[in-house]
Amino acid sequence: MDSFLSNNFDVKPKHASDEALGKWRQVCGFVKNPKRRFRFTANLSKRYEAAAMRRTNQEKLRIAVLVSKAAFQFISGVQPSDYVVPEEVKAAGFQLCADELGSIVEGHDVKKLRFHGGVQGIAGKLCTSTAKGLTSDAGLLNKRQEIYGINKFAEAEAKGFWVFVWEALQDMTLMILGMCAIVSLAVGIAMEGWPDGAHDGLGIVASILLVVFVTATSDYRQSLQFKDLDKEKKKITIQVTRNDCRQKMSIYDLLPGDIVHLNIGDQVPADGLFVSGFSVLIDESSLTGESEPVFVNDKNPFMLSGTKLQDGSCKMLVTTVGMRTQWGKLMATLSEGGDDETPLQVKLNGVATIIGKVGLFFAVVTFGVMVQGLLVNKVQEGTIWSWSGDELLNLLEFFAVAVTIVVVAVPEGLPLAVTLSLAFAMKKMMNDKALVRHLAACETMGSATSICSDKTGTLTTNRMTVVKSCICMNVKEVSNLDKASFCSEIPESAVKILLQSIFLNSGGEIVTGKDGKREILGTPTETALLEFGLSLGGDPQAERQASKTVKVEPFNSTKKRMGVVLEVPGGSLRAHTKGASEIVLAGCDKVINSNGEVVPLDEKSISHLTDTINQFANEALRTLCLGYMELEKGFSPESAIPVSGYTCIGIVGIKDPVRPGVKESVATCRTAGIMVRMVTGDNINTAKAIARECGILTDGVAVEGPVFRELSQEEMLDLIPKIQVIARSSPMDKHTLVKQLRTTFDEVVAVTGDGTNDAPALHEADIGLAMGIAGTEVAKESADVIILDDNFTTILTVAKWGRSVYINIQKFVQFQLTVNIVALIVNFSSACLTGSAPLTAVQLLWVNMIMDTLGALALATEPPTDDLMKRSPVGRKGNFISNVMWRNIFGQSFYQLVVIWCLQARGKELFNLEGPNSTLILNTLIFNSFVFCQVFNEISSRKMDEIDVFSGILNNYVFVAVLGCTAVFQVVIIEFLGTFASTTPLTCAQWCVSVLIGFIGMPIAAGLKMVPV
Repeated sequence: MDSFLSNNFDVKPKHASDEALGKWRQVCGFVKNPKRRFRFTANLSKRYEAAAMRRTNQEKLRIAVLVSKAAFQFISGVQPSDYVVPEEVKAAGFQLCADELGSIVEGHDVKKLRFHGGVQGIAGKLCTSTAKGLTSDAGLLNKRQEIYGINKFAEAEAKGFWVFVWEALQDMTLMILGMCAIVSLAVGIAMEGWPDGAHDGLGIVASILLVVFVTATSDYRQSLQFKDLDKEKKKITIQVTRNDCRQKMSIYDLLPGDIVHLNIGDQVPADGLFVSGFSVLIDESSLTGESEPVFVNDKNPFMLSGTKLQDGSCKMLVTTVGMRTQWGKLMATLSEGGDDETPLQVKLNGVATIIGKVGLFFAVVTFGVMVQGLLVNKVQEGTIWSWSGDELLNLLEFFAVAVTIVVVAVPEGLPLAVTLSLAFAMKKMMNDKALVRHLAACETMGSATSICSDKTGTLTTNRMTVVKSCICMNVKEVSNLDKASFCSEIPESAVKILLQSIFLNSGGEIVTGKDGKREILGTPTETALLEFGLSLGGDPQAERQASKTVKVEPFNSTKKRMGVVLEVPGGSLRAHTKGASEIVLAGCDKVINSNGEVVPLDEKSISHLTDTINQFANEALRTLCLGYMELEKGFSPESAIPVSGYTCIGIVGIKDPVRPGVKESVATCRTAGIMVRMVTGDNINTAKAIARECGILTDGVAVEGPVFRELSQEEMLDLIPKIQVIARSSPMDKHTLVKQLRTTFDEVVAVTGDGTNDAPALHEADIGLAMGIAGTEVAKESADVIILDDNFTTILTVAKWGRSVYINIQKFVQFQLTVNIVALIVNFSSACLTGSAPLTAVQLLWVNMIMDTLGALALATEPPTDDLMKRSPVGRKGNFISNVMWRNIFGQSFYQLVVIWCLQARGKELFNLEGPNSTLILNTLIFNSFVFCQVFNEISSRKMDEIDVFSGILNNYVFVAVLGCTAVFQVVIIEFLGTFASTTPLTCAQWCVSVLIGFIGMPIAAGLKMVPV
C-alpha cells in the first residue's frame, strides 16, 4: 500500500505541480460522488485560465510600455482629444468617466494623461486634492461609488444548504439504492398492498434521506467556517488621507480620488497614479509574470493594482477600482481555482481508492454468491422459469445489499474527514490569534522539527523606548528624561543636528488623527526615536518646513541602514544616515565631541563608541548609530547616497522587553523535540542576551551573518546542528539556513518573517509564519500562517493544533478502517456460507453514517491537549498509517469478527431462539452488537496508544453528543422502526448482552495497546 500511495498519491505540502495534482485524480478510479469527493481540491482548469490571463496582461503591458515610450519621443504639444464627458458623470460633478481613467493607467497612455492635465489635472477632474484627499461626506462618497464602482472583485455566490443536499444526492450508490427502493415499493405494493408492501422500500428511502441530510449539514457547516476564514484573510488595511487627515482604512473602502500612502512591502490596492515619493520600485510579477521590477516616478506614474512595492515609499492617487482593474478580473478567476489539496487529503484519497476497489470486488462476489444460491434452489425445485414476487424482491434485496457493501466499503469520508478536522482547527486557531492561509500548513506544522524565529516583535513585545544614549561622546540614561538637564549638557548645535536627524531621516511620521490628537505612525523602532525627539522638545513640523528632501533611501534588511539627502536653509546639501551601529560607525571618520565640535574619529574615540555599543547590547538593548555629512561637492538625485565620510552624532540604546511566557514556550518546544533558533538582524551581543533570556541559547553557538554566509558546505554540515542564534543576518542568510535544514538535514522547518525580504525564506520553508502586526503584505502573501498577535507563544499553539489535526485524522482512519474490514468480511462470509447477509441495506446505511460523517465529527474534532507536546514530532518520514494503528485495527477487527461469527453459528442456541422469528431476532442481535462494538471502539480510538481513554472526554461536547445520538437512535431503530429496518424489539437481557459485547472491546483494546510494535 505504501509504495502505491507514494507513487500515485504523493504531493508536496507547498508548490505542488499541476502534473502531480492531476495525476492522483486520474488514478482515483471508482468515485461514488465526485462533486463531494473533489469539493475541497484545486480547480485546475480555472488555474490554467488565470495563467493565460497573466500572459495576456504581460503582453498588454509590454505593448503599452512600448507605446508610451514612443509617445514620449513623438509628442510635441498635446493634441486635442475627442473625449466627451458622459452626462451622468457630469451630473455627479466629475469630469472623467471610469472607462477613460482605466484606459489611461492600464494602457500607460501618456498622451491622454497630458491631455487631462497630468496627475494634478486628473485629481481636479475627480474633485479631490493630492494634499488633503477626499472629503468624508457620505452623500458625495455614495455618488462617487455609483459612478466608479467599489474596490471588490466578483466572487462566486456562497452555496446554500439545499445545494449541499443536492450534491450529497449525487452519490452514485445512493442513486442506485434509490432506484432499488422505488422498484421495491412498486413490487411490494403490487403484491401486499399499502402499507405492508411499502416497508422495505420506505426504509431504504428514509435511510438515504437521513444520510443525505446529515452529510449536507456537516458539509454546509464546513463551508460556513471556510467562508469566515476567507473574510479574515481578506482584511487588509492601508494608510489613506481623507479630509486632510491620515487614517487607516480597509482597501475595500477605497474610491477613485483617494490618496493612498504606500511603503516598502505594501501591495498596490487599486490602479492609480504616482503623486510623490522616493526610490519607488514595483514588482509586477503577480499580475504579469514579469520578474523584472519597474521604476515608478513622475515620468512613469502608472501603478497597477495587485503589484507590490519592492523598494521606496510614495503617495498614490487612486483612479480605477475593483473589477475594472486587471487584478480584479484575475482575482475573480483565481478565487475559483481554490486551494491546493493537502498531502493527507491526497493520501487518504489513495487509501479510499484501494479499499474501494477491494470493496467493489467483494460486493460483486457477494451478489454473485447470493444470486447463485437462489438460482440453485430454483433449479432443484424445477421453477427456474417461473418467478414469484417474493423471489424478485429477494433478488432486489441481494442487489441492494451488494450496492450497500460498496457504500460501506468505499470510505468516501476519509479525505473529507481531513477537511472537517482542518476546518475545525482553523476556526479554533483563529480564536487563538493564528490565521491559516493554506490548509496544508495545519498538517505540516504538526510535523515541525525546527522553528527559525525573528527576535523583534516575536520573542519581544515590540514596544520600544530609547533608554540610553551616547550623544557627543556622553553616555546618559534616558529612562527618566529631564529635557532641560539633558539638553544643557549637550551643545545647542549638536541638539539641533540630532533633532534634524531624528525627524527627517525617518520612515515614521507624526500625524494628527481624527480626534485631533498627535499620533506616531511607523515601525516601533522609528516610533521610539520620534518619541525621544519629541521629549527633547523637537518640532517635527518646523524641521520639515525648514528643509527640502532631495532623496530618500528607505531602510531594508540587506543594507541595515537608511539615508536621506536634504537641502538645508542657505541652499547647502546635507546627508543623514541611521542604522546598525557597527555598520554606520564604520562609515564615520569624524565625531561631534562634548564641546559640539566636529573632530576626527581617532582610535580612542572609536574604542569608546565600540565599548558603548557592546555595553548597550549586553544589556539586551537594540543599538542604532546616527550620522550626518555635508555634501560640499553637490549631489545628483540619481546617485546613491554615500555610505562613508560621515560625522557620528551619537548612539541610542532601545529597550524591547521579552514577551511574557516566551521562555516557557521555548522550553515546551524543546520537550516536544522542536529546535528553536533565533535569526535576527541585531548586534550579536544584543541577540545573545535576548536568546539567553528566552532560553534559546543554551549549549549551542551564536554566529554572525557575514561569518555564516562565508562557510563552505562541509563547515555548514558541522556547524548548523549547533547553531542557536544568527545575528546581523541578511534575508538570504535566513533563506540559506532554512534550505540547508530542509534539504541536507531533512528537517520540517517553520520560519517567521515580517519584511519584504523575508519572502524567499517564507516561500522556501515548510511552514511560513508571517507577523500580522509588523508584517508587510508581501510577507503575508508568501506565508502559510499569519500570527495575528506577533507572539511566539501563538506559534507553539499552531504546532499543538497541527499535531492535534494529524492525530485526530489518524484516530478516525483507525476507527473507519476497522468498521470497513468487519462489515465487508461479515457480509461476504455470510453470503458465501449461508447464502444471505445478516446486515440489510438499511442497517448498512446506518452503519455507514456512524463510521463516516458522525465518526468524523466525533474523532476529527478532538481539541488538543498539553500531552501532545510531550511527544516527538512525526518529521518528514513518518508513516501516516502507523504500526500502532495496524495493531489496533487488526486486533479489534479480529475480536468483532469472532463475536459475530459465534453469534451467527451458535446464537440461536445461546439465546434459546426458536420459532419463525428466531432468524430475525438473531440478525437484530448481530446488528445491535455490531453497532455497540463501533460505539465503544470509537471511545477506545480517542487514545491510540494510551489505556485511559476517558480523560478529557467531557471537554469535547461534539464527541459526547455524537455518542449519545448514536445510542439513542440505535434504540429507536431496534424498538420502533423494525418494519423499515428489518429488526425486532429485543428483551432487556438481549440488550444487556449486545451492550456487553460492545463494551468488552474496550478492555481488549486496552490489552492490545500493551503489545509492543
